[in-house]
Parts: sequence; C-alpha cells; structure tokens
Amino acid sequence: MENTAYHALGFHMHQPPENLKLLIETNEWEAKQIILCYQRPLKYAKYFEDIARFHVGFSGILLEQLTDKEIIDQYRHILDIPEMLDGYSNADNIELIGMGYFHPIFPLIPTDDWKEQLDRGRGKMKDVFGKEPEGFWPPEMAFCMEMIPALKKSGYNYIVVDSVHVKPEDRLEKEDIIYQPHLVQYDGADMVVIPRDRDLSNAQESGLDSGWFNNEVLNKTGKAKRPCLVTTWSDGENGGWFRQIDEGAGFWGHYFAPYMDRARNKDMCIRPKLISDYIREHRPRTRAEVRTGAWNVGSTSGYDLSQWAGSETQRKAMEEVWEISKIYHHSLEEIERIKKEKDVSSIEDTLKEAHNMLLRSQTSCYLFWGDSWIPKVYESITPAKELLEKVRRQLSK
Repeated sequence: MENTAYHALGFHMHQPPENLKLLIETNEWEAKQIILCYQRPLKYAKYFEDIARFHVGFSGILLEQLTDKEIIDQYRHILDIPEMLDGYSNADNIELIGMGYFHPIFPLIPTDDWKEQLDRGRGKMKDVFGKEPEGFWPPEMAFCMEMIPALKKSGYNYIVVDSVHVKPEDRLEKEDIIYQPHLVQYDGADMVVIPRDRDLSNAQESGLDSGWFNNEVLNKTGKAKRPCLVTTWSDGENGGWFRQIDEGAGFWGHYFAPYMDRARNKDMCIRPKLISDYIREHRPRTRAEVRTGAWNVGSTSGYDLSQWAGSETQRKAMEEVWEISKIYHHSLEEIERIKKEKDVSSIEDTLKEAHNMLLRSQTSCYLFWGDSWIPKVYESITPAKELLEKVRRQLSK
C-alpha cells in the first residue's frame, strides 16, 4: 500500500513534585504501573528500531525525581532508572521534547517567570540526556502567541499546539490546516507550529487498533495534494490503557506493535516520522495565528483555560503567585543594583531558594485538580513569601 501520510506520534510524561516518592511509599502497585510507562517507549523503540519513530517529552520536575538517588533506590526492585534514562539518550528513533520545568500553564503564570521555566526545563533535558530538544510541548497544550519570542530565545524551533486553535492566514482545506506545519510570528520572532489532531489523539489516549487508525487517516487525508503530517499526542502514563502490566492488552501490545508490523510490511497508508525530519524535508508554506487555549480535558473544551482558572479559588491562588513574583523580581533588581557595593552572596542564596518555591507553586497539577489541590499552591507560596521577607530585611541593613 502506497504511503500517503506521515505520522508524528507523541507522549507527554509528567509527575508533580514528590509524587513518585509518595506513590512508592503509599501505593506500590500504582507506582509500578506508572514507572514502567517510562520504560515501554524505549523498549518498543528497540523492538522496531527500523520503522518506529516517535516523540517523548519529560517535564523537568519529573526528571528531577527520576535522577534523585532516593527515588532510584526505592524503585530499583522494579526498574533500573539510570539505565532507562541512558537508553533514551542513545535512542536515535525517539525525539525528545522539552517542557517548562515545573509544568506550568504559561498563559496563566507571570511572564517574568517564563524564561526560568523554559531555560531550566531545557537545561534539565541537556543534563540528563546530553542533548537539547528542538521541539516544545506546552504543558496541558496551553499556548498563547506571546510565548513565541520566549520559546525562540530559549532555543526551540517548533511547538506542538492543538489543531482547534490554529487559524491560517489564507483560506485552506481542512487537511491543509491540521496536517501541515505552519509558520507563526509574534513581536518579530517566528517559529513552526505543528497542529495536533484532537480526535485521533483522544483515541490514542483511550483505545484504538491499527486497522481503525489506518482507515481514519485515509478518510482524513485522502484528498490531500501533498504529503501530510498526522500528529497524535497524549499522556503516556495516565489511564489503564498505558498502565496495563499485561502489555498485550494495552497501548503497546494491542495497538503499537501490530501498527509497526503493518508499517514495516507497507500494509498501511501512513509512515512513522520524526517532526524535526519532516520540517527539514517539507518546509512550512503557510502562516497562521494560534488562538489562546489548551487541550480538552474532562468536560472542558480547552478554549478558555477554565479547567485551571475557572473557579474563584483557582484565580485567587494565581493572584498570590503573581504578587509573590513581583516581589521576587523587584528584589532581584535591587540585588543587582547593590552587588558591586557589598557582598550579597548570602542574600542571593535566600533569593534563589525563594525563586524555586515560586516556580514550584506554578505546577499545573495544583490547579488542574480543583480546590482539593489548591492548598499545594500555598505550600510553596507561603515559604517563598517568608524567604522574600528575609531578603527584604537583609537588604535593609
């Protein structure tokens, strides 16, 4: 069967701060289910090294946990985590994707904190895997055009966005909107956006088989006049579909392995592809705008970020985050102003600690789970506030 389309398959991996430790100490079965989800992409990439091509993104805070010596020891009877991470470093058919360090909702957090979240996330990837990612996955797919200059400055070449938010400048057929990369520009900076097919991605997350997927791709791209890039992306460790210990009943055994066998035998209309390779071979021809929004979760559409900012409690917590961020950046400016006149190293250490707590408070999970998790925002904000007060006192001496 002739290939008429390429497939960019992606997995998003994230755990909030200290969650791996909490799981192994309170629910070892669930901890085992989750930790093995990080190994399976690597295992199946090796099984199908000749044909498999896909993408895996890790949040910085997940990598922080996976490289923690205590976590490594606690999970050693289940998985050799350092060996796994080394495997990702050497897997040429897996493209690693960057995120914000603490997995923040960028359109909701202070813009002054974007750089640190981006640079720290990118730096953690470099420290762990020895290479920096070309592409960026916005946590919860929450994106706004104002992010483009910050992403470009941080070193990213492309970003994956939900296709429902992509608005091309020219009138295009649906297949040319969803299944082609586009150029986007904001404030003089430009980069490539890759639209994610929302419907196919929902199927990837909940359950599908290779025959259904092949037919759906044929139906969606059959009228296209040029090569298409079908992008599907989902969490890689959430839900029973990915956590199945019996791999034959889950994503990797039921769908992925038969898919790779059929692709190897050219019995499908689609061929796996890395996004960076596709962009180099098929440069974007069209320009677009991307409306502010996220992916659809639960009963929300993702159009208005209501999952993370829909309640008064959520909004109040973020107001606190913004206020503490202003105090932090003001303190940073003051230290820069006086550091030539006196030794401020101890003050800088305190400020650095406060900044880490501030960034941690921006973890999307603290907002996603509604009022029950909002206290976790304050668990980070309160010590940050106390540390910044200590900085203020030190500066006033």
